[in-house]
Amino acid sequence: MNEYFPARYSMRLTVGEHAPRHIRRIVRSFLDEWRMPELSDAVELGVTELLANVVRHVPDRRCMLLLLRQRTGVRVEVTDGSDRLPFPSDRLDPEAEGGRGLLLLDAMADKWGVSPWHGGGKTVWFECASPTAQVYPDRQPWADDAPSTRS
Repeated sequence: MNEYFPARYSMRLTVGEHAPRHIRRIVRSFLDEWRMPELSDAVELGVTELLANVVRHVPDRRCMLLLLRQRTGVRVEVTDGSDRLPFPSDRLDPEAEGGRGLLLLDAMADKWGVSPWHGGGKTVWFECASPTAQVYPDRQPWADDAPSTRS
């Protein structure tokens, strides 16, 4: 395994106009190195949607992104300081520009959820399984079941 691409990657950021594009490149690089390029489109879409929610719903736009390589695929977590919990809308205005992010996440991810933090904030996470994840024994170590960290 390449020492520059560990099983875990985290970044603290303030989400600006160009942040999603740069983060997608980082995500793609890690997935390529982890030999899971087939997940790139889905994971990039999920990351983009979670960062868009930070822009829309978190006043200071600050968050932490965490990528975890797992035995069966990848887990992504976005943690922010907002107490507002996301929920998928059951009534969408077909003319509205937003409101579909969690529906997209639900469609593309194998699992997703929200973990509120005591004292404020939350982590929104999703997991995507790779059909080839077990094929490469050199993918160790994995970050499976590693608890997310919040500073």
